[in-house]
Amino acid sequence: MLKSVSKYLLGGLFIAAGANHFVNESLYVRIMPPYIPQPRLMVQLSGVCESGLGAALLWPRFTRPAAWGLIALLVAVFPANVHMALHPRAFPRFKPVLLWARLPFQVVFIAWAYYHTRQEADGKKPGSAT
Repeated sequence: MLKSVSKYLLGGLFIAAGANHFVNESLYVRIMPPYIPQPRLMVQLSGVCESGLGAALLWPRFTRPAAWGLIALLVAVFPANVHMALHPRAFPRFKPVLLWARLPFQVVFIAWAYYHTRQEADGKKPGSAT
């Protein structure tokens, strides 16, 4: 039951985070490092991926590949989060300490997603019906 609750929390979090890429698009565009081409398109693409993978996590058949996809996505967006922490003046709404504090949470989210890539103790695939 704990794993099921965890999966729905993680999925819901990523669905909401992905939707937020469209609600607050201008903020996400500013987060993008200057070497990333077409920042607006990348924000939209990452938003679709976050929401899509979060939703896919909730379907037992797709739990495992969606969890791996979320791990890849978290690794891919990490440079943008570092860029944000390195340029706190561009984000006056956030205290610099919060920008730096959020970086270790990427590891927490990666570990959380990884938890959903693992087989259950009884040999069932993650998310499979009991």
